[in-house]
This record gives sequence, structure tokens and C-alpha cells, in this order.
Amino acid sequence: MTTPTVTGSSSIIRLQEQIEYPHAGVLSKVLVKDKNCQYTLFCLAAGTDISEHSSARNATVNVIEGRGILNLEGKDINLEPGVFIFMPAHALHALKAEEDLAFLLTLSEAT
Repeated sequence: MTTPTVTGSSSIIRLQEQIEYPHAGVLSKVLVKDKNCQYTLFCLAAGTDISEHSSARNATVNVIEGRGILNLEGKDINLEPGVFIFMPAHALHALKAEEDLAFLLTLSEAT
């Protein structure tokens, strides 16, 4: 498992090497964290649902591999490799992994 970086030093992390799918549910790894941002790798087993919720922080999702559906403020968005999504703070969203799904979630302070 990767130890989160909490300093301003540079980091190199090979995302593909960090992907680990659980048998069921979600496995998350905080890769880098500082006072303004947090970068977390999420690995979801096929069939996993994350119920509707929101965050007090802005967020981006970068899909690395797999497929799923993100419902963002009532609109379904197909998740597949290469998809990038920005979610403003407090936006309601939910997710379903149709296949094993890995994405990088970045949380940043809302302005």
C-alpha cells in the first residue's frame, strides 16, 4: 500500500500498479494529501453501488479502467477510461460500477 504524501515534495506513482480490486465493495487509497487537495485512487468491484451523497469540496474524477455510471445532479454519465468529470462542491452524485472500475478522485477546496 502507498503511504500518503503530506509534504510539498514531488511524488511519482504508477497508477496501474496501485489498482487492487476487492471481491466486493470499494477499496480506496489516499495517494497524496496536503492542506488543499487530496488525491485518492478508488477501486470498485463490479456491481458496487455508492448511494447518493455530496461533498463540501470540489472534486474531479479521472477514469483509469473499467465501466460504470455516475449520476451527477440527476444526469447519468457513462464512465469509461479517459473520462474526466468536474463536480462542484455540494453536487449530489451516486455511482454504479458495471465492471471492475478504477478512478482517481481529486478533492480540492471550494472557492
